Amino acid sequence: MSRPDLLARMAQAQAARAEAGLLRRLRGVAAVDGAYAVMDGRRLLNFASNDYLGLAQHPRLREALVDAAQRWGVGATAAHLLGGHRAPHEALEQALADWTGRERALLFSSGYLANVGVLVALLRDGDLCLQDKLNHACLIDGARLSGSTLKRYVHADAASAQRQLAAMPEAAALLATDGVFSMDGDVAPLVELAALCREHGATLHVDDAHGIGVLGRDGAGSLIEAGLSQDDAPVLMATLGKALGSAGAFVAGSANLIDGLVQFARSHVYTTAMPPAVAAATLVAVDIARHESWRRERLQILIRHLRAGAAERGLQLLPSRSAIQPLLVGDSEVALGLSRALELRGYYVPAIRPPTVPAGKARLRITLSALHSEAMVEQLLDALQAANA
Repeated sequence: MSRPDLLARMAQAQAARAEAGLLRRLRGVAAVDGAYAVMDGRRLLNFASNDYLGLAQHPRLREALVDAAQRWGVGATAAHLLGGHRAPHEALEQALADWTGRERALLFSSGYLANVGVLVALLRDGDLCLQDKLNHACLIDGARLSGSTLKRYVHADAASAQRQLAAMPEAAALLATDGVFSMDGDVAPLVELAALCREHGATLHVDDAHGIGVLGRDGAGSLIEAGLSQDDAPVLMATLGKALGSAGAFVAGSANLIDGLVQFARSHVYTTAMPPAVAAATLVAVDIARHESWRRERLQILIRHLRAGAAERGLQLLPSRSAIQPLLVGDSEVALGLSRALELRGYYVPAIRPPTVPAGKARLRITLSALHSEAMVEQLLDALQAANA
C-alpha cells in the first residue's frame, strides 16, 4: 500500500474549495493614494484597509523610516538576543509600555508570532486554554501548539466561559479573547471576563490588534476603555500594522511576564528582529496616535454616518462600534457577486467567506479609516443600495 501523496491531497482539497466557490486568490495593488488603491488597472476607493487612523502613508512615518534606514540599514540581521535588538526597538518597547500602562513590552515580528509565542511559553500539557468561539486563528493555533486542552465558549458569552472553567477546576487556566473581533467588529465583554478570571484564578490574555489606536483614552486600546489594569488582564498583545500603519506586534505586561517570554517564547527567540527602521517609524506612529485624537473622533463620525445610512437603506450591518462594519449577506456566492458589483462601480470591499467566517455567515467586511470622508461613505452606501437592488 503506497503512502498518500501530500501535494496531490492538497490539490484535491483546493479543487473542492474551488467547486464550493470558496477559493482565495492573491490580488496585487499597483499603487496607493490616500483612501484609494489601484488594482487590476482600476482606481478603487478602498474600504478593506486596516489603516484605521490613516498613518501608513503619513509623511512623518516615511521620514522616520528613511532616516533610520540611512543609519541602521534595512534588516536587523539577527534575532533580538543575538545582536538584532537596536536602539529603535528599545525606544519603541518603552513607548508601548508607557502608552498601555504596563511595566514592560516586548516586540515580535508579527501578531501571529506574538500570540503563538505567548501561549506556547505559558501553557503545557494538562492546562486549560479557554477561548472565544470567534477568536483569531493564531490564538487557536497557539493553544494547539502548546499541548494544552483547548475549550471554546459561545461568542462573547461570559456565562458560557464560566461553565467551561468550572468543568476543569484543578487545571492551570488561561482565557484568551480578541478585544475587537476581526470579522464581526464587536468588542469582547472584557469587564465580565476579567471578573471571571479573578474568581477562578485564570490568566486573561487579550489580543487587541483591532482595538489599539482606536479605542480607549489616548487610543490605548480596549482594556483601557474597559478600565482594566495589568493585574486584571496580565497579557496584552497588539499589532503595529493596523491602526499604527506599520508592521509587527508587541506583548505588554509585568516585568516577570516579559522576562519569561525572552526565555521561553520560541517565536521571539528564534526569529530575526523587525527592521530597526520599521521600529523607528512605529515610534512616530505611537506619538501621533496618542496625541492626534481628532483621528479617532473622525473615525467615530464616519462609523455613525455609515450605520445611520445603512439603516435608512435597509442594509443589515452587524452590531459594531469599531472601524470594522460587516454587512451580513449569508450566501458565499451572493457575497462574492456583491463585491464584484461594487468593484465595477469603483469600490473595493472584499467578500469574507468560510472558512474565515462560519458557514452561512458570508459578509462584506467594510472597514473605515480617518482617510475617508463622509462623502465617500455616502457614495459607498449608494453603491451598496444599487448593487443590492
